Amino acid sequence: MDFAENLNSIRQRIAAACARAGRDENSVTLLAVSKSHPPECIQAAVACGQLHFGENKIQEAKAKIPLCPGKARWQFIGHLQSNKVRDAVELFEMIQGVDSLAIAREISKRAEQAAKTMPILLEVNVAGEGSKFGYAPDKLLAELNELNALPKIEIHGLMAIPPFTPVPEKARPYFQKLRVLKAECEKILGAPLPQLSMGMSGDFEVAIEEGATIVRIGTALFGERVSSFKRAAD
Repeated sequence: MDFAENLNSIRQRIAAACARAGRDENSVTLLAVSKSHPPECIQAAVACGQLHFGENKIQEAKAKIPLCPGKARWQFIGHLQSNKVRDAVELFEMIQGVDSLAIAREISKRAEQAAKTMPILLEVNVAGEGSKFGYAPDKLLAELNELNALPKIEIHGLMAIPPFTPVPEKARPYFQKLRVLKAECEKILGAPLPQLSMGMSGDFEVAIEEGATIVRIGTALFGERVSSFKRAAD
């Protein structure tokens, strides 16, 4: 599969979805999910003008990122364990998927040690699935002020992964739910939350229609993952 062709197609679909929603296409960031793809794929993507990438495994990112072009920008999109927080703070410009007060506290602590402030997104389990991580909406609202008081994190918005469905339209209620929850969070905080990270290869157009500002797309850009990237020393 040709990355440049795939990227052009995705960009056109993003623009069309934005037009349907009466939005500026520049209001949506395309985050290329590059997990298990080697540095050569990142180099090719950057050459095509794609600069934003998402990884979900810290060890893979530690090995890969130093081998990739310096202009690439990285976000962590997986479930973060407390013993990996220091590396995440060092490697990424944003951590998506923060799903507990304990992890948020650890991020704030490690960010303070690194003399930086860490932008985060709070992950919401919009369907209450037992197999997925993420805040229950009520718990998020209850802990929001405490999260916001942590000195070295900045809450930039929410993210979610709705239940898988081959019919994109069936994901719409979950995207709507996240958008409404973001508005509730903004009322509590008295400040805007600019980011809604929702939508992947199969449903990103519906997500954009419902307000997504970050769409996380892997397969539709890179094709199917055939093998994991591993550094020779592993």
